[in-house]
Amino acid sequence: MSLAGTTGVLDGIQAAAVPVRRRRLRLLPYALLAPSLLFLVLFTYLPVARVLVESLYDKPHGTGAATTFVGLGNYAKVLADPAFRQAALNNLIYAVGVLVPTIVLALAFALAVQRSTRFSAVLRTVFFFPSLVPLVAAASLFFFIFLPRVGLLDYYLAKIGLHGPNWLGDSDVALWSVIGLTVWKNAGYYMLFYIAGLQNVPRDTIEAAMIDGANAWQRLRFVILPALATTTAFVVVIALIQLLTNVDHVIVLTRGGPSNATNLLLYYIFQSAHENFEYGKAAAATLMSVAVLLAISLGSMRVMERGARGNG
Repeated sequence: MSLAGTTGVLDGIQAAAVPVRRRRLRLLPYALLAPSLLFLVLFTYLPVARVLVESLYDKPHGTGAATTFVGLGNYAKVLADPAFRQAALNNLIYAVGVLVPTIVLALAFALAVQRSTRFSAVLRTVFFFPSLVPLVAAASLFFFIFLPRVGLLDYYLAKIGLHGPNWLGDSDVALWSVIGLTVWKNAGYYMLFYIAGLQNVPRDTIEAAMIDGANAWQRLRFVILPALATTTAFVVVIALIQLLTNVDHVIVLTRGGPSNATNLLLYYIFQSAHENFEYGKAAAATLMSVAVLLAISLGSMRVMERGARGNG
């Protein structure tokens, strides 16, 4: 075969190999993502689908009766259950009571320690330390703090002539005691997000506001807070997820009492499934809770997108 013929054959082989390489390159990202997608389907989407199916069926526990299709009957039972309405109201009060002071404290902590000094480093450690304590350990610690008459809180109140209530036994106070524990636990963690967010606040905008005569409060209100809208929206989403999924402290401190005063949605779901054996009802309550959380998260995501476009 002549040299020209050999060159033509090689060129043909290379030309045929180009589409093959291109297809491989296009398939490479999917191949790399395949293990993660597989685990995502197995451990996220399939459980959600199973909960959805279980919410449509009812199986009486211990009676030997067959599983029956009830459609939206479990959802109607959940909505008609006074315990669920009480848990939903408690969760609403708990969410607002935790979110507002936690975000305010986290922002205040971040503003106090944003400068890199030795004193700021010590303060960061002090503020962040509670988030390192496991929630069960923190609840056990606060159980001794809240003990009536002999607890640490009542001890120091007695020093100034005050008498504290039954922090965990009074239905009017117990939920606020749980809120206080959660704020103490989470404020330092969310401080980290605000420290990162403050690094993106345009320095020239702050300096321009100072030149225009804006005081510290005006700079905070009209410059810093609008620039931190995206960070705040992200913190709200993370906080809501934690508030809905963390129930260890309620189990340790009150077990939902007294008189369901601290019964939150997740603990209600736990009781329905593992104490009352109403699995369909628990599945329905789970989906309703997730739907509300998803709606709030989507709203916060839109705020973050608008903030990102505004900053861009």
